[in-house]
Amino acid sequence: MREALIVWGGWSGHEPEQCARIIKGWLEEDGFKVYLEDTTEAFADPAIKDLSLIVPIFTMSKIEKEEVANLTAAVEGGVGLGGFHGGMGDAFRDAVDYQFMVGGQWVSHPGNIIDYRVDITRPDDPVMAGVSSFPYHSEQYYMHVDPSNEVLATTTFTGEHASWIDGVTMPVVWKRKHGAGRVFYSALGHVSSEFAVPEMATILRRGLNWAAR
Repeated sequence: MREALIVWGGWSGHEPEQCARIIKGWLEEDGFKVYLEDTTEAFADPAIKDLSLIVPIFTMSKIEKEEVANLTAAVEGGVGLGGFHGGMGDAFRDAVDYQFMVGGQWVSHPGNIIDYRVDITRPDDPVMAGVSSFPYHSEQYYMHVDPSNEVLATTTFTGEHASWIDGVTMPVVWKRKHGAGRVFYSALGHVSSEFAVPEMATILRRGLNWAAR
């Protein structure tokens, strides 16, 4: 049986516990044995190297050097890493080794909660199969991203809330490799209610399963 670890915490505005329980339910339905932890100390456990998947849901927090070293080593060794929004893409702002592994870091969401469009760029990818471009109502993430990411979906900024980024196309969903490990990220999912959006949920659930070894 595949085993997954979900580690939640950090800023409460992202509803990390509620989101963690939704993902736990998905993964259990998909045949995983799931462990739920609420401290970054879980990343320091040597046993994580034997997991199939790790899902961080931990926004704007600190991670100790030995914790991030053990986490990145596990992924380099083949453990999958998957997550979403600030829970993975704005987890540890001072941990560059973590950001290198994720493939991006949040820097802004101009206008805060707004209407925007998510454009599917790889409809041929199994994660995106049958999913068409769709409107979305949430934070539109502006991120610093790794050019080696395999981008599956993007969004384009209008410049309404920051004129100097008018027309900028930004990755929303990507996958990548980090050593032997698969890494999946979606910028969608500010709060737990967004999991009710079919496209968001389908993309994230498939992406987590893709990342898992």
